[in-house]
Amino acid sequence: MKSEIHAPFITRRRFLQRIGPAALGVSALAATVRDLRLMNTALAQAGGINDYKAMICIFMNGGNDANNLIIPTIPSEYNNYATVRTPAVALPNMDGTTATAIQLKNAAGTGSYQDAAGHNYAFHPALKELADLFNSGKCAPILNVGTLSYPLTKAQYTAKSVPFPPQLFSHSDQQTQWQTSIPDVPPTTGWFGRMDDLFTQPVDVNVGGGISMAVTVAGSNVLEVGSVNAAPQYAITTGGAVTISNMNTARTTALNSILGVDMGTSPAGVVTDLQTKAYANVLNHAISEAASLSAALTTQQNSNPSWFTRFNPVVVTPNGGSTNSNSSLMSQMKMVARLIDLGSSVLNMKRQVFFIKVGGYDTHTGQTGNAGSSTTNNASVVIGQQANLFAELSQTINALMLAMHDIGVARSTSTPFENNVTAFTVSDFARTFPSNGSGSDHGWGGHHLVVGGAVKGGATYGKFPTLAVNGPDDTGIGRWIPTTSVDQYAATLASWFGVQASNIPLLFPNIGRFASSNLGFI
Repeated sequence: MKSEIHAPFITRRRFLQRIGPAALGVSALAATVRDLRLMNTALAQAGGINDYKAMICIFMNGGNDANNLIIPTIPSEYNNYATVRTPAVALPNMDGTTATAIQLKNAAGTGSYQDAAGHNYAFHPALKELADLFNSGKCAPILNVGTLSYPLTKAQYTAKSVPFPPQLFSHSDQQTQWQTSIPDVPPTTGWFGRMDDLFTQPVDVNVGGGISMAVTVAGSNVLEVGSVNAAPQYAITTGGAVTISNMNTARTTALNSILGVDMGTSPAGVVTDLQTKAYANVLNHAISEAASLSAALTTQQNSNPSWFTRFNPVVVTPNGGSTNSNSSLMSQMKMVARLIDLGSSVLNMKRQVFFIKVGGYDTHTGQTGNAGSSTTNNASVVIGQQANLFAELSQTINALMLAMHDIGVARSTSTPFENNVTAFTVSDFARTFPSNGSGSDHGWGGHHLVVGGAVKGGATYGKFPTLAVNGPDDTGIGRWIPTTSVDQYAATLASWFGVQASNIPLLFPNIGRFASSNLGFI
């Protein structure tokens, strides 16, 4: 079997290698025209923004099995689900106890939520907090989302009569395509990055802000790479800003002297090597930004706001599952919350985007505690690797929402502060509907979650696939053909963030191929 490449975040060398050929072709020309249009429209885009908003991308690295994130509960549909998924991964249907799927309730809270197609749903038992957020109207599942070049039916997929994204089911390619939203051209920019350019150049909505608009707590990524990188991604750790260490007075003086020469500021003069000058300016800005941010984080830490305690690093998987004593996702989200608190106050930011990620979702084996078994064991199937990941996801997002509410209460804001913050999930792809006996394999379309105070939660959006192998939504082996594109998912989020409708096609050049650019979930 061909070995799989797990590379969600490409190196600078590989990134340049991949975009190099495009620089000589039509794709580069089209990208250049798009960049110029972005710059020409940014002035109008940036005007009139006086509120604060933040978006957080939660990347579930490896390919989440969304078939167990949300399941059908009507007996006939559930029985089909359980039969195809087999006892190795099929969750027990809801019965009101904590060790079965969690019912999603209607708006009145008096019964099951039912969508327009007549489906009832339940969440994985480890997603208790997210189920509560759904029931309170702050969480919305977006159904069967995936990378698409054009709307696609099974007949078109089988006949190859309509283009679809290349390298489906490949980790690295699908991770990149989710982040660019343009699967039919070589990857050069991410949609967060293009959006940041729009808000930053030539007019900066965050003028005077103390940090870049784009922040990553999970290393470099494609999502935050812009066309002109007007807001380059700022990398921070869960422990704080990255600063230069072991710098005594002599070393600091020497570094400042070198930077002054390279930037052409000390002594005054013209630097002939523009690349050196540009690099020196970036380095000088990074040093200055890290110093000021470190000071702000220290002041915040010393004040010890009560909402810090919302982020408990110990995650316990319910129903007898394991304990994660030091959750990476929880620690990343706490740093995001800290930067939202600072960004919306002392750092004078109007817009911020964040990237965090967690691995482990490539569940070919060990997906549940009943993996490898052909005998039903409800107590075992609700724990295991995916349950651990879902518990971490659910408790982390809930901590974010509670902390945002606490910040608003402390500030006596007129509207709940969590209305200004939206988190959403992304993954390589979903996984196959049939189990492989121990887990599930690479799929395509899957379900995702959007959470926040402004989300029109308590409802699902999009079309739930027909759960039939070789059915109308299946490529042939239980991989769902997406019915909602990444473009539509991302464009809806960008619209809430403040991108004007006329600029949506500039950020998402393929959006006109799809029926709607706004799915209405926020």
